[in-house]
Amino acid sequence: MVTNYEYLKSILEKIIVAHNILKKLEDKPGDLEIIKKQISKINGFSHVLINKLYAEKFQSPDFSDLRSKFEYYLKNYSFEKEIETMAQLYSEDSSRLKNMRLKILESLADKKLIDNIEYVIEKL
Repeated sequence: MVTNYEYLKSILEKIIVAHNILKKLEDKPGDLEIIKKQISKINGFSHVLINKLYAEKFQSPDFSDLRSKFEYYLKNYSFEKEIETMAQLYSEDSSRLKNMRLKILESLADKKLIDNIEYVIEKL
């Protein structure tokens, strides 16, 4: 049976995997679909994580801090409309793909979200 901590760790690891995939893209035609898929994963796992942290009442301040950073991320960053616009007009433009990818990576670095995720994974 999987403990709550193991479950949280697996979710956080999936977010890190999606982040790493975005980092390694080379902004080639077709990458927009990969970007779209990875941002959907990150957003979905972020919602799951927030809900789980509220439901289980974890005592660690690390979890409270992480939850607030995910809430901030979801409240302040949304790329779905931009991605849809790009898909119709600029899906083959490597400069625009790179710009979109870098904006997403910057949003994940805001408030040191990715660093905090890695820190919590190590503690679990």
